[in-house]
Amino acid sequence: MKPVLNRFLLFCIVFFISSAQAQDVQTFVQNRLQNPVLNGAWWGGLAVYADGTQKEIFSVSPDQRLTPASTLKLLTSAAALETFGPHHRFLTRLYASAKPDEKGVLKGDLYLQGGADPTLGSPRVTGGEPWQKVAAKWAKAVRQAGITRIEGNLYADVSAFEGPSIAPKVNWENIGNYYAAPVSPLCFNDNSFKIYFKPQPFGGKQTEISRTEPQIPQLELKNFVTTDAKNKRDNAYVYGAPRQYEMEIYGTIPTNFTGFSIQAALPDSALFALQALHNALREEGIAVGGREKTLSTTPDYSAMTLLHTYRSPELKDIIVIVNKRSFNLYAEMLLRNLALQAGKKGSVQNGLEELEKFLRKNKLAAQDAVLYDGSGLSRDNMLTPRVLVNTLVFMTKSPHFKYYYQSLATPNDRGDLLLLRYFLKPKHQVQDVRVKGGTIDGVKTVAGYVHDANGHPIAFALMANNLASKDETVLRIHEDIIKQLLLSSSD
Repeated sequence: MKPVLNRFLLFCIVFFISSAQAQDVQTFVQNRLQNPVLNGAWWGGLAVYADGTQKEIFSVSPDQRLTPASTLKLLTSAAALETFGPHHRFLTRLYASAKPDEKGVLKGDLYLQGGADPTLGSPRVTGGEPWQKVAAKWAKAVRQAGITRIEGNLYADVSAFEGPSIAPKVNWENIGNYYAAPVSPLCFNDNSFKIYFKPQPFGGKQTEISRTEPQIPQLELKNFVTTDAKNKRDNAYVYGAPRQYEMEIYGTIPTNFTGFSIQAALPDSALFALQALHNALREEGIAVGGREKTLSTTPDYSAMTLLHTYRSPELKDIIVIVNKRSFNLYAEMLLRNLALQAGKKGSVQNGLEELEKFLRKNKLAAQDAVLYDGSGLSRDNMLTPRVLVNTLVFMTKSPHFKYYYQSLATPNDRGDLLLLRYFLKPKHQVQDVRVKGGTIDGVKTVAGYVHDANGHPIAFALMANNLASKDETVLRIHEDIIKQLLLSSSD
C-alpha cells in the first residue's frame, strides 16, 4: 500500500473515532435529557475543548438565554481578576480632621473612609480578621497618635457608592437575610449578624430569641418563627430593608435541645462599624463627645491626618469565597469595584456596564447578556451557555488562570452546595473536575472544567430553567454528563 494511501486511511480512522466519541457524548446528553423532571423545563448546555482547537464535544441550545443563578459569579470573578490582578488589596483608611492639642484633645472628628473592601472585619477569607480585632487596631492607632479625647463626631464616608444597596429584581423574601445583605463602601462583619433562639424540643411551638451576635443598637426583632419536628433544615426568613431596624422573622426552624441560630443582614454596616470603633475607643480610654454619622459626600482629606490604613486579603483569596462558597456579598462588592476602577461611582448599574464591556472587549458574548447583579441572585438575569463557556476558555489563557481555577469547587469539597456529592461514592477522578454551581427557585446550573480520558481540558456549562420539582434529579443528570465528559477522548 502506498504511503499516501496509508496516511489517508489513518486520517479517516482517527476522524471516524473522534466523530464517534463526540457523537457518543452528544447522544448520551440527549438521552439523559429525556428524564421526566425536565418536562416543560428549558435546558441548554455546551462543552468544548479548552485548548487551541476549542473543538465542540456536545451542544444543546447553546445560544439560548437562560437564568444562570450563581454561575454568573464566573463572569464577575473573571472580570475582577483581569482588572485588578490576583494580589490586589482593598484599603480602608482612618483620618483625624486635626492634630490633638498638648493635652491630647482632638478638637475635631474622625473619618472612616470606606474603600469598598468586601472582607473588612471578617475572618471568612484567609488573612482576614474579625471585626473586634479591626476596631481595636483603629482605636490603637488613635491612641498612638496621642489622642486621649475626641470632641467631635465619628464619620463613616460611604460616598464611593451610589444608588440602591441591593440589586434590582432581588426577591422580597431574600431581603433581610445574610445572603442578600446590602453592599456598602464600608462593609463590616460580612454585613450580617446572628440571631440565636432558645432551645425548643417540641414541634409546632413558638420560638423565643435569646440574643443576637453582635448586639445591634436600636434593633427590634418581631419573631413569628415556630419549630418543625419533621424538618431538619432552616426555613426561617428575615424581612427587613436596608437601614431599617425593625425586622420580622417568619418560617420554621428544627426542634433542638441546645438552641439554633440563623443569619440576617445588618441594616447599616457603616454605622455598625462606627459603633464598633466607638466601643474600641472607650476600651482604650478615649472618650468621644460627638455621635456616629454617615456621609454620602466625600470630605476633603488633603488637610487631614492619616492615622491608619487597613489592607484586605489578596483578591485571589477573596474569589475563593466568591466561587467556592458562592458568597453573594463579595460578588456584588467586586462588581461595584469594577465601576470604581473605571473612575465611576460604585453603583450596580455602573458595575454592570463595566462587566458588559469586559465581555464585549474579549469577544465572550456574541449577543447581549441581560444582567441585573453580579452574584446571580436575581431570577431575571439571562445569559447563554456559550457565554459561560467562552469565559471559561478565555481564562485558561490568562496569566491569572491558576487562581481562577483554584477558586472553583471540587467534588470532594464541602463548598458550593455539594453539587457533585455523589462523585464521592466512589471517588471518580475528583482531581480532574472544578465547578461553579448555581441554584435558585426553578433553576439549577453548573459550569466549569473537566479533563478527558487523555488529560485534555474541557470547559462546559449545563443550565436547567423553569423546573417544577425541587428534588435533586437534575443535579444527578448534570453529574452523569460530567462523568461522560471525563470518559471522552479527543485522540
